[in-house]
Amino acid sequence: MERSELIYDWEEHGPRKLPDPEFPVQLDDETLRDGLQCPSVVDPPLDKKLELVHLMDKLGINTADIGLPGAGAHAREHILTLAREMASLSITPNVACRTVVSDIEPVVDMTQEVGAPIEVCAFIGSSPIRAYAESWDLERMLTSVREAVGFAHRNGLPVMFVTEDTVRSTPETLRALFLTALEEGADRVCLCDTVGAATPSSVRNLVKWTREFLAEQGASHVGIDWHGHRDRGLGLINTLAAIAQGATRAHACAMGIGERAGNTEMDLLLVNLKLAGWIDRDLTALGDYVRLAAAAVGRPLRREYPVFGDDAFETGTGVHAAAVIKAFHKGDTWLADRVYSGVPAGEFGLEQKISVGPMSGKSNVIWTLEKMGLEASEERIQAVLDRAKNSDRLLTQEEILAVS
Repeated sequence: MERSELIYDWEEHGPRKLPDPEFPVQLDDETLRDGLQCPSVVDPPLDKKLELVHLMDKLGINTADIGLPGAGAHAREHILTLAREMASLSITPNVACRTVVSDIEPVVDMTQEVGAPIEVCAFIGSSPIRAYAESWDLERMLTSVREAVGFAHRNGLPVMFVTEDTVRSTPETLRALFLTALEEGADRVCLCDTVGAATPSSVRNLVKWTREFLAEQGASHVGIDWHGHRDRGLGLINTLAAIAQGATRAHACAMGIGERAGNTEMDLLLVNLKLAGWIDRDLTALGDYVRLAAAAVGRPLRREYPVFGDDAFETGTGVHAAAVIKAFHKGDTWLADRVYSGVPAGEFGLEQKISVGPMSGKSNVIWTLEKMGLEASEERIQAVLDRAKNSDRLLTQEEILAVS
């Protein structure tokens, strides 16, 4: 059979929203800024940050948020070093700043030192609940936007205007804030699900409203960013919904680290964009990115974490393993990678693993023995099976050898 006949895709048989081909999907890596707001991670040393930036570049990630200049001298030192390194790479830097001129002033100096632009991500809370808590009125907010965005633009800095908690903000407030930012030269607007409150439907509605608003202003060239969090467990699907509806750049962090429940997972976003056909690039280094990030921030990866966790492509279940083994015996790695997996391991530099445990069958044992270079005799197979059936977990290679 043709490969196209082996997997039926229901997504091709009904309504389907695709990204605009005129605006290729861009990605902004927030691991080294928003990701480090996670309460249980450590701030990596500078050499690890540099390694991560190089891997981001290798994976085709377009931009990276490399810090908050207003956090102090230590942060500015790291930002400057990272920006200098990125001047020789394809990936470009941006930094987070409040809509306060004093936050942006250091970026002007850094840009001159580096000799290359550093994008300013100027943020302000926009939801009614935030304004009420802060005792802000709209006029004060607009003045802050006007001064900060205007200052950055006049000094030749690219500007992304960020409305925090956009998903809980009113159209009237967003219209006023966006208009002011556009008048002052903002290049992009960023829609934020700061507290992880959004659903895919609300994301689609918000992105659609923003696209229509920009078109009304004759500003369709202005980019739309999406920044999502995982408080309801919807970070990844919301980001995919935003891209499908027309967001031109998506933010995410390695492993989904970030404040509270974290951000959209950059690694899983890349996996899904590739599987959807929305990007076409070599992602075999994606596992290296995840492992380096995990070590750098002191966050061990869960075994069951999708794609890159130790358990992701391992099975000890008899029926499942038998199907994979039969595919391998056909000499068809493509088939073996998909017959019991929604993610082809080989696309990401990984492989399917067959193990032996209490739910295993004879085929698991035969495959494992042969991979270990042992003869799969009936006596040996039965000895291993007996041990496995009386175990409460998968057997280690040492345990299999001990009964073989």
